[in-house]
Amino acid sequence: MCALHVLFLAVLLAMSATGHAAALRADLRHVDSGRGFTKRELLRRMATRSRARVDSRWSPPPGRGANAHAAVTAPLTRGTVGKEEFNSDYVIHFAIGTPQPQPVALALDTGSDLVWTQCDCDVCFDQPFPALNTSASDTLRGVSCYDPLCARGRLKLSGCAAGDNLCLYVYSYADKSMTTGLIFEDTFSFKAPNGKVAAVPNLRFGCGMYNAGKFGPTESGVAGFARGPLSLPSLLKLPRFSHCFTTLVESRTSPMFLGTPDNLGAQATGPIQSTPFVRSPAGPFGTLYYISLKGITVGKTRLPFDASEFAVKDGISGGTIIDSGSSITSFPLPVFRSLRKAFMSQVPLPVANVSATDPDTMLCFLTSPKKEAPAMPKLILHLDGADWDLPRENYVLDVEDVDDGSGGGPCLVINSADESSPTIIGNFQQQNTHIVYDLEKNKLVFVPARCDKL
Repeated sequence: MCALHVLFLAVLLAMSATGHAAALRADLRHVDSGRGFTKRELLRRMATRSRARVDSRWSPPPGRGANAHAAVTAPLTRGTVGKEEFNSDYVIHFAIGTPQPQPVALALDTGSDLVWTQCDCDVCFDQPFPALNTSASDTLRGVSCYDPLCARGRLKLSGCAAGDNLCLYVYSYADKSMTTGLIFEDTFSFKAPNGKVAAVPNLRFGCGMYNAGKFGPTESGVAGFARGPLSLPSLLKLPRFSHCFTTLVESRTSPMFLGTPDNLGAQATGPIQSTPFVRSPAGPFGTLYYISLKGITVGKTRLPFDASEFAVKDGISGGTIIDSGSSITSFPLPVFRSLRKAFMSQVPLPVANVSATDPDTMLCFLTSPKKEAPAMPKLILHLDGADWDLPRENYVLDVEDVDDGSGGGPCLVINSADESSPTIIGNFQQQNTHIVYDLEKNKLVFVPARCDKL
């Protein structure tokens, strides 16, 4: 597979002596990995994808401050933004059906609930291989519209398809992308590097026949990892899953564990910490992974916010979400401005031209090639029961050219969002950290680790 794609290589581990369900291991590659982008280009692409995701999900309608963060990527505007910028950061590759499993490439998304791929579609987007041919599988079975999952109306399931009594679904995303099709059940196969196959039968998925929107050419659908009944963790009945993203600029694969991960202390470079998931709000974002952010420290200064600044406000705004599908962490405008001001006051470097005049833009500093860059202040996220002390490489990227010819320097890889938006902890901030979603104990576990060694 080419470097554009994310490789999904899974191996079935032995059943433990205690009888726990077997785990699957996945090796992931970032969509930008190994493609020759400069650090400046990587930052622009990450900022564009993150902004599109925030705008599509949480931005207010026109007239309610929708343009408040319009200049967030202004220091990074050289070049054009194409359709590819909307791709998800990580894509899972596996196969569906028997006797000849057919490949699928699904965007990894902890912010949605449905697993689906394009099948026999009438309206399709470009994907890296042919759409799934349902007639080629001996084990495929349609899910009846009288099945409890369909009848109770979860996940926008819409009842009976005309003529065949199969469960019809209509699933839309906040960016107006959508998929419509039938719910089927079949065997999912995960292929290991040694050629062995782990086959999991009777898993339900959406067979997308009418699909349109901001889907990229590296994917054939979406693998939802949120809490809904048709997400991949729910389908596999996982007590937990985890990932450990390697450093983006090193172009290495990243491991993911579907099930009980290996010993967390094996490659740990720091303490194991945990924070509870907070109760999800009612409404459209009720299946996302919310945690409790209590405050932020920059250097030796704790920013003047209390926990209420980060609380869920009305079920559709506020709160703090950890999200694999967002590249960059984003804060609501008041929090972002306070954080930006704290870094400007503690870093003895000039600010890139646009950043210096607009308090809502991503912050980049300029360094002299003849002088060693000063140390950046610490960035600590204070969570319920844990302090997430981010290493420098998880919030700073040293860019070759931050302001079209004015020179290079460190950029703070943090975005702003509208005041009503939630705080989103993106995957850049999760690098070299083993992140465990413990669904059984309802908590997030995290530990600094050498991800490339797992």
